[in-house]
Amino acid sequence: MSLPTVVLVPGLLTDDDLFAAQISGLADCATIIIADTTQDDSISGMARRLLDSVEGPFALAGLSMGGYVAQEVMRQAPHRVTRLALLDTNARADRPEQSDQRRALVAQAQSGSMAQIADQLLPVLVHPDRLHDDALTHRVRAMAERVGLAAFARQQQAILSRVDGRADLARITVPTLCLCGRQDALTPPKVHQEMVDALPAGVLVEVDDCGHLSTMEQPHAVTALFRYWLQR
Repeated sequence: MSLPTVVLVPGLLTDDDLFAAQISGLADCATIIIADTTQDDSISGMARRLLDSVEGPFALAGLSMGGYVAQEVMRQAPHRVTRLALLDTNARADRPEQSDQRRALVAQAQSGSMAQIADQLLPVLVHPDRLHDDALTHRVRAMAERVGLAAFARQQQAILSRVDGRADLARITVPTLCLCGRQDALTPPKVHQEMVDALPAGVLVEVDDCGHLSTMEQPHAVTALFRYWLQR
């Protein structure tokens, strides 16, 4: 019997290394596909590219910006998705001050380096105790450099122009796992609770001692939760 397909959607400035632990940890129970979020400057374009790249039904999980893409997939083709996981994300559009910060980061990246941008973002990306975890911070910097300036600018434009999706959550009827680091500074537990309250089949799980990059910071816990999610 063939394994179910699971599509994992990276967030801003991240690539398949964001899900390295899950790729290896779920290899016995799923066929993993990593969506490409580097080519498009709109969330809708990223969602269309994802849908065009996968055949048949699939389970879908996205982290941060990947969660925005996953929600857009549910607007475009809900019949394709068997179950959904929204990690360290939210359904709201940017506040004006957040939009201003994004534009400033792109301008800064154009005159600096992607590694410097990653260093600036690290305090809000990971749990404070992980800021001196050299192995983890090196991986975050390396992902940013691989994504590069041009894709970073496209991703920020996509996030800036995304829609507020809170009203759409009630139409998502598949089992949905909302997972976040308990210490996520960017998308805290309260915004995940907001999503769960609107989702007909939503479950909230908070991961202890964990910031925004839950799949990397607490890889074993998140992989175990994914196994639970796939069996719901």
